[in-house]
Amino acid sequence: MNALIIAIYICVYLSMLLGGIPGLKVDRTGAALLGAIILLAGRCLTEQQALESIDVPTLALLFGMMVISAQLRLGGFYGRITNRIVNHDLSPSLLLASVIGFGGALSAFLTNDVVCLAVTPSLTQLCLRKKLNPVPFLIALACAANIGSAATLIGNPQNILIGESLHISFNGYLLIALPICLLGLIVVWGVLVFQYQRQWSLESEAAADDGENAFSSWQTGKGLIVLTLLVLGFMLAPWPRELLALGAAGILLFSRTFYSRNVMGLVDWPLLVLFISLFIVNQAFQLAGGMDWIMARTHAAGISLEDPGTLFLSTAILSNLVSNVPAIMLLLPMTEGSEMGPLLAISSTLAGNFIIVGSVANIIVVESARLAGVKIDFRTHARVGVPVTIISLLVAWFWLQLFS
Repeated sequence: MNALIIAIYICVYLSMLLGGIPGLKVDRTGAALLGAIILLAGRCLTEQQALESIDVPTLALLFGMMVISAQLRLGGFYGRITNRIVNHDLSPSLLLASVIGFGGALSAFLTNDVVCLAVTPSLTQLCLRKKLNPVPFLIALACAANIGSAATLIGNPQNILIGESLHISFNGYLLIALPICLLGLIVVWGVLVFQYQRQWSLESEAAADDGENAFSSWQTGKGLIVLTLLVLGFMLAPWPRELLALGAAGILLFSRTFYSRNVMGLVDWPLLVLFISLFIVNQAFQLAGGMDWIMARTHAAGISLEDPGTLFLSTAILSNLVSNVPAIMLLLPMTEGSEMGPLLAISSTLAGNFIIVGSVANIIVVESARLAGVKIDFRTHARVGVPVTIISLLVAWFWLQLFS
């Protein structure tokens, strides 16, 4: 039985590295779900143990934030704000700064994946219409979304998981992470301006196709008011964050305009399934003594994940090997103490800019751009992502040392 658990555990995380199961139309979520199903069918853990392994508060908080983001998307908020920014008569460098600023700010509160999914199509079409090269602006959006999402404990799925698992203070984390993220956004702007200083324009106008939701000031305003009250609740209220988020989602689902199924259709269900499946796989591995074995081996090799420097570097590397959410799932059982939370959250998120597969946000931007006829290949992204990641991680490490 232990051999089966270890085999499934290895196969699942190998599929995280490869992006799915080679030769099959099975992505990371499908591979993790198949692993969980095999473990349950093989009686490697009971149904009760599987249920107890699922971190319901994390899923509830993530779901609530997705519903708020869906409300704003259906209300046309993302398209309207992108349109306003791009259509201002700004120089390319100032326009780039605006895209980075709003992408980072939105991602701090609306999760980076959702922001990239909603903004990329509008940004691409508006750039094409203005005969601007969309590539630097799209890369800026992806990098800024990743960095901006590190600013809060609700900016991305891995931060939500870390915050709930290690019981980190929302305000305390914000004070540590915000300066790092602001400096990181400046780094993104500097690297892109240096790389694209003579490549802002397109020689000929490309076809643009509008496909965004119509703007509704009432629906957008309702979403923004609920989001503002929710963030204030996170900062000031004594109630659990997941209950506040579910309450906010419930308020928005009371609607005379949007069918619930339309709002729910924008929830990232595969991501929630990925979380549930990895919770079960990790629990089975832990019950089999796998985590204890790994810790013993790492200590024997002179590697201690209790050392902040080692954990910081390990998190950054793993986040690019298996993506940041699976990396955090892997490291959390071996991490003790809420003081390690900011280190895990910031390192895993900033490392996501290194290569395209480092974060889901990058993949969303690249795939959405491809559908619009804009190609962003591995090398093009890496020219920006590699220096941005290295510089921002160094900035983060030195800043975190001030709080240690």
